[in-house]
Amino acid sequence: MKKIVGIMGPREESATKDDLKNAYEIGKFCAAKGYVVLTGGVKSGVMDAGLKGAKDGGGLTIGLLPGKDTSAVSDFVDIPICTGMGAGRNYINAISSDFFVACGMSPGTSSEISFAIQVGKKIILVGLYKEANDFYKKLAGGKNIFVVKDYNDACKVIEKEIGLL
Repeated sequence: MKKIVGIMGPREESATKDDLKNAYEIGKFCAAKGYVVLTGGVKSGVMDAGLKGAKDGGGLTIGLLPGKDTSAVSDFVDIPICTGMGAGRNYINAISSDFFVACGMSPGTSSEISFAIQVGKKIILVGLYKEANDFYKKLAGGKNIFVVKDYNDACKVIEKEIGLL
């Protein structure tokens, strides 16, 4: 069975250029390794960047959409799954990912990280601010949280840790 790497982060309006670059490169790396990339599936921000990277790397992508139809789906989604759950799909994003990556921060991303901690997923926090990193490390009891500066470091962690799953 293929491993699924969830790439989560803010939509366009609050995603930084670094968030988008990190998501793109991580998506591309994952595709090259044969991992499936999963995001919230919409045509915006980190979700779209991670999916684009995965497609540019020749990979398979899944988009867990908030709505009941595919009207907001990214052009880079191979398998769209309409949940009709709005932000409630964040739990599905967390539990469906074998490995979880957060590029940037937003309220939705925060909930996804918390759900991933709750269900014991390995989580990479990419380029977040110190207070967020410290909060999530404490929340997770120091387990399964990897704090990295950028996509280069994130890809090294994925390469090392995903084989241990």
